[in-house]
Amino acid sequence: MTKNMSDAASDAITHITEDDIFIDKIAALDSALEKAYKPFMRVDNTLNRKIVSFQANKTLPFYRWYKYKEGFSAHLVEHYIRRRGVDATKKLLDPFAGSGATLFCASDLGIDSLGIELLPIGRRIIKARRLLQHFSSDDFETLIQWKNKKPWIEHQGQTDFTVLKITGGAYSQENSGLIKKFLSCMQKENENVQNVLLLALFCILESISFTRKDGQYLRWDQRSGRCWGATPFNKGEIQNFNDAIPEKLEEIISDVKGESESGLFNFLTPVVRKGELSIIGGSCLRELPRLDNNSIDLVITSPPYCNRYDYTRTYALELAMLGVDETKLLKLRQEMLSCTVENREKNLLGLNPAWIAPLSICNNHELLRQILK
Repeated sequence: MTKNMSDAASDAITHITEDDIFIDKIAALDSALEKAYKPFMRVDNTLNRKIVSFQANKTLPFYRWYKYKEGFSAHLVEHYIRRRGVDATKKLLDPFAGSGATLFCASDLGIDSLGIELLPIGRRIIKARRLLQHFSSDDFETLIQWKNKKPWIEHQGQTDFTVLKITGGAYSQENSGLIKKFLSCMQKENENVQNVLLLALFCILESISFTRKDGQYLRWDQRSGRCWGATPFNKGEIQNFNDAIPEKLEEIISDVKGESESGLFNFLTPVVRKGELSIIGGSCLRELPRLDNNSIDLVITSPPYCNRYDYTRTYALELAMLGVDETKLLKLRQEMLSCTVENREKNLLGLNPAWIAPLSICNNHELLRQILK
C-alpha cells in the first residue's frame, strides 16, 4: 500500500510538472507576441466603460428605444469612423449587426453600411427604424393618435402570440390580454405603422414582464411562480401595458420630431445625405463569402464570445412575439452556435477557397497551436 501511495504521489507531481511546462511555454510565446506588436498597440483612456458599452445609448435619441445590452454605443462607432476619416470610408460592414447601432451611426455620417444578422429581432428593429426615416405625415399622425387615444383598450378582438417553454407565464393575465388586443387592433393600420407599433411592443416586453435579461438567461421575478432559485428575486415595478406603450410611443415620436425640427433630416429633403443601409438575414459564415471582393472599406463589429452565449434565451420574449416556435427556436439556436463556437472543425475552405491565406496563418500560429494542444 505504501508503494502504491508513493507511485500515485509521483504521478501527480509529474502531471503538475507537465502542466507547468505547457503554461510556461504559452506564457513565453504570449510575451514574445505582445513585445512584437507593442509598437502597434496603445491604451486609449478616453474610452471608458460607459462610452464603449450600450450604457451610452440609454439617453441617445433613436438608440435608446430598445435595450440591446450587447450593442456598441453610437459614440464609440463614431469615434472609430472619424479617427479613420469619414471621407476615407465609402462602405462599412458589421457582420454581427445586432440592433444596428453601427449601421445607423455610419448612415448618419453619410456612409453606406451593410449588416449581417441572424437573430430575427435585430432585423425587425432595424427595419422599423429605417421605415421611420420615410414615414408620411399621415403615418406619423396615426402614431400620435395611438399614443393619445389608446385604441386597443376598447378593441374587441384578440390575436394570440406564441408561448415557448422558456416564456410561459412571463406576463400577468392583464398584460397578456392587453398585448393580444394590441396585436389585433394594429392590424387595421398600414404595414409601415404596424412595423413601428410592433417595434414599440418589443421595446417594452421586458418592463411589462416578470423577467429580466441577466447574462444569457431570463431571470424570473418571484411573483411569476417560476422562481426556483435559493434567493427570491424581485425586479421591482412591473409596468402596466397601458402605461408602457404610450410612454414608448411618446419617446419614439419625440425623437423623430426633434430630429426633423432640428434640421438633421426631414421626411422629404435630408440636409445631410444619409448613407444607404442594407441588412442581410442569415449566418455570417454563409453570407461573408458571397460579398463582392474589395467592396468593404471598414469593419466595425463585436463578434460573439467563445462561451456558447445563447441569445435565443436572452431574447426569447421577442422571438416568441415574432412567432418563433419550439422547432424554429431549436434550429435558430443551433445555427447561431454552429456559426461561432461549435466544438468541431468546419470546412471553411469549402465555403470560400479564398480564405486559404488567413486559415493558413491561424493553423500555423505557434501560440494558438500550443493553447489548443
